[in-house]
Amino acid sequence: MMKRFAMTILWGIFSIPLCLFAQAGQQYVVYEGTPGKPGNGRHIVLISGDEEYRSEQMQTQLGKILARHHGFRCTVLYAIDPKTGEIDPVVTTNIAGLETLETADLVVMFLRFRNLPDEQMKHIAKYLEAGKPIIGIRTSTHAFNIPAGQTWSHYSFNYPGSGDDKSWESGFGRRVLGETWINHHGIHKSEATRGIIASGAEKHPIVTGCDDIFGPTDVYTVRLPLPGDSEPLVLGQVLAGMNPTDKPLEGAKNDPMMPVVWTKTYQIDGGKTGRAVTSTMGAAMDMESAGFRRLMVNSCYWLLNMAEEIKPDSCVDIVGEFKPLGFGFGQSEKGVFPKDLAE
Repeated sequence: MMKRFAMTILWGIFSIPLCLFAQAGQQYVVYEGTPGKPGNGRHIVLISGDEEYRSEQMQTQLGKILARHHGFRCTVLYAIDPKTGEIDPVVTTNIAGLETLETADLVVMFLRFRNLPDEQMKHIAKYLEAGKPIIGIRTSTHAFNIPAGQTWSHYSFNYPGSGDDKSWESGFGRRVLGETWINHHGIHKSEATRGIIASGAEKHPIVTGCDDIFGPTDVYTVRLPLPGDSEPLVLGQVLAGMNPTDKPLEGAKNDPMMPVVWTKTYQIDGGKTGRAVTSTMGAAMDMESAGFRRLMVNSCYWLLNMAEEIKPDSCVDIVGEFKPLGFGFGQSEKGVFPKDLAE
């Protein structure tokens, strides 16, 4: 009888819903990791906030995958309308919950042109100064647009440098991730991206099992060569249309192909050296590609010094219902609150 009772209790514990809230009204989501998985004991904070590529959907789904299939504790942050508590990516001045970076082992960032107050920016700066690992997705190359004269204006995508000191030229994007906003290389909404493993990177742990990488987002322009010790892992083959079966575009756009995923080390103002993975792919629609999802999961393991846990057949299945909206301005779902994203 006692044994049966104990088993009932254990079953109840392991059947707890994936999403737990610390308290009512909390403006972010915490996905507790499934017990017995490699990621148990590690905390990943996923920060969303862009008006165009549905980062609020992309990061939520990635957090679920990392928690359900791999055991990581995942906190997902959103741009929040401070008046209503609604998730609203058009609000560029507020991301609730950045204090959770204090306990983060890894940050996955998907931001665009944010102008956050000092009280919030200080948590990002402290994390980076500690040399902790970061993944920057798509528009995170131009994550910040902070006016001149403000405390964190040097994080801005177009920061010109200060006098003879050009160490922060082009802001956070160039300094930490390896590039800032330059341009669209493929035609936006007309030429999709096929990910091609870069020559020499075939045995890198991050690309393990990534046999089919596709995204309807276009390739971004980057300046070649990428700075410092950047190592391209995946190149973006520009396709002649928006379907995975479309042929590669002929001509100069694919000669050479732009890197779309690369690694890099960074150091912030005398702080510790950290590692970054940057992907200029990553809209919510790109998450429909199993190859892209695997890239993201593998990147998390690699940055957390857990490369031995990367398996070519590890589960990267979609968790729950996932209906990504098309990318474009003014197309985010209205009336969604963090509490609505509970499993």
